[in-house]
Amino acid sequence: MADQTIKIICANTGATHEVERGLTLSEIATKLGVELKYSILGAQVNNKNVGLTYRLYQPKKVQFFDITHPEGRRTYLRSLRLLLIVAVKETLPDAQLRITHSVSRGLYCELIRNGQCSVSLDDVDAIKDRMRQLVASKLPITREEIETTEAIKLFTDMPDKQQLLTQHGDIFTTVHHLNGHSSVLYGDLVPNTGIVDVWDLIPYFDGMLLRLPSSANPEVLGDMVKQDKMFGIFQEFDSWLNLMHVQTLSDLNKAIIEGKGGQIINIAEALHEKKISRIADMIAERRDKVKVVLISGPSSSGKTTFSKRLGLQLMVNGIRPVTLSIDNYFVDREKTPLDENGEYDFEAVEAIDIKTFNEQLLALTQGKEVEIPKFDFKKGARYYDGEKLKMEEGDVLVIEGTHGLTPQLTEDIPSDVKFRIYAAPLSGINIDATTRIQTTDNRLIRRIVRDYQTRGYSAQDTIARWPSVRRGEDKYIYPNQEEADVMFNSNLLYEMCVLKAKAEPMLLEVAPNAPEYAEARRLIKFLSYFKALASDNLPPTSILREFMGGSSFHYD
Repeated sequence: MADQTIKIICANTGATHEVERGLTLSEIATKLGVELKYSILGAQVNNKNVGLTYRLYQPKKVQFFDITHPEGRRTYLRSLRLLLIVAVKETLPDAQLRITHSVSRGLYCELIRNGQCSVSLDDVDAIKDRMRQLVASKLPITREEIETTEAIKLFTDMPDKQQLLTQHGDIFTTVHHLNGHSSVLYGDLVPNTGIVDVWDLIPYFDGMLLRLPSSANPEVLGDMVKQDKMFGIFQEFDSWLNLMHVQTLSDLNKAIIEGKGGQIINIAEALHEKKISRIADMIAERRDKVKVVLISGPSSSGKTTFSKRLGLQLMVNGIRPVTLSIDNYFVDREKTPLDENGEYDFEAVEAIDIKTFNEQLLALTQGKEVEIPKFDFKKGARYYDGEKLKMEEGDVLVIEGTHGLTPQLTEDIPSDVKFRIYAAPLSGINIDATTRIQTTDNRLIRRIVRDYQTRGYSAQDTIARWPSVRRGEDKYIYPNQEEADVMFNSNLLYEMCVLKAKAEPMLLEVAPNAPEYAEARRLIKFLSYFKALASDNLPPTSILREFMGGSSFHYD
């Protein structure tokens, strides 16, 4: 009968189908014969991300996705975290699991016993064996909507999760169950453990590293990358959070509710200032050698404000900073390399006139005067307007840009005259003990707010451009980050609480029929867990002012 069926527009098959009302997405995928390169992990229904247990009762537009889709990868990693959580509970019930941050293309994890991190080789082997058993058993991962008051009772061993659920104030909460254990993972999961079969668990520093599938080829593990410097930054930030007694998001929310938001802002900003001052001191200690300071980092890291604040601290040390923009050295448009889609690749190092840049850089460090080129972005052409630059004795060139750490950019400049800085929001607070916040989400929120206010781009525009930005970072920035002499963590503990009020209305403007709607909804949900914090106490020199306005610095 007609009322027993519904029409489904399936983007994967490119056709409209009639299916029985009330089927799950998993059943519909099987019925329609949908096959993707890898296992189907979820779908977008009317541009909303949902799990495979979702049932359809009305006509919908559906697009199934696998691990190559951003939400598919998040679904896989959430499911893998549940696998680890359950394995730890079943093998080491006396230990509390902490999943703290992403490093070396994996997730760094700790086991806490009596308030201390304690992980042995036997611990790692036992957890890994149990995880493998759970995968081999292909156990169902079930989803349930229960009253939040009941959900809170399930997590007596996780007070941070209990407190966050209480603060969020939902009437119902989505809980996932595996082998008699329950957890809240803040998103959809795969239907059974057998799907989550590409991973490894190894000892790493004082804890262990959960290795993840390669982004390029999810059938194998991603290559491990040595990131000792970055790991040190993470541990430093973690120690500072412990001193602040703010270890998870619920602690931060509690501090804001208790009226301590201003204090949180002041301490976070003071930490930034101290770190920048120390970096300036390091440069000053090498003033007999250092002529060039190179600053690199991914999009929306606050590099520009960092460079300006570093300049002030250098002047305090008696060093005059001379700024040079890499953007002036773009090649003419017709010489710009193309990407795999035939579009201009402005992120490529070959988009810069490396020869001219090195010639002028070398001349400047030798005390010679040079005429600096300019670049007309509308015409896509270089021009000169007579502006000349010369360094005086004791000056340093401060160069900020995507390719600051790319060896080709300064290949003719002796290594001992260069001081290399990697600036990025490397670590922040976690949602709870087993749920980290991706730094890419921090940067995307920053960029949405900045682009909307200063460049006239909508949130939809920024979200649409983000995958291309990320590809450029993976190719040109991240491979060189460990080459830095020092890393600066531009994350501010409180920033999502302040950006929330500006970002939410922008995200709400994304229409339901837009492809970017699913990502906008995800970010709105993400921000909903943060308590709002007024920006009254935010200093005009804050890195956050680069994105939300009100800075005392001038930005071109």
